[in-house]
Amino acid sequence: MTETQDLLEHVLLPLANKEDAVRTASALEPYQPERVTALHVVEKGEGVPDKTPVEQSEAVAEDVYAAVRTVFPDAAEHTAYRRDVVEAIFEAAEELDASAIAYQTRGGSRLVKFLSGDTGLELVTESDRPVIALPRDDPEE
Repeated sequence: MTETQDLLEHVLLPLANKEDAVRTASALEPYQPERVTALHVVEKGEGVPDKTPVEQSEAVAEDVYAAVRTVFPDAAEHTAYRRDVVEAIFEAAEELDASAIAYQTRGGSRLVKFLSGDTGLELVTESDRPVIALPRDDPEE
């Protein structure tokens, strides 16, 4: 990413599922990014069984991309295969020269976030580019 690059020039949008895609893309829409790339990470086991069959995960990715295109018709798509979701997001941002990574928290109590690991915290504290935390319609969700 160049220093003079506009924050909303090319936004990478990591998404978990269709509902997340609609909610997050809708939250990003008012900011009118120039370009959006939807990212879905297929979690690979790397020596352990995959959480879901790859074919099923790829079908989820297609649903994610279709949902994003209801808000951003020209959105690009990028599928990553990696066990570490955050590292996959960082690698995609670098590869695609994204100007920023935008995400929306997925809710849950502080205890749940602590026990499962807080992806948002890792995104914000370890990224080499701006990370945009989008507002939620229902902050208690």
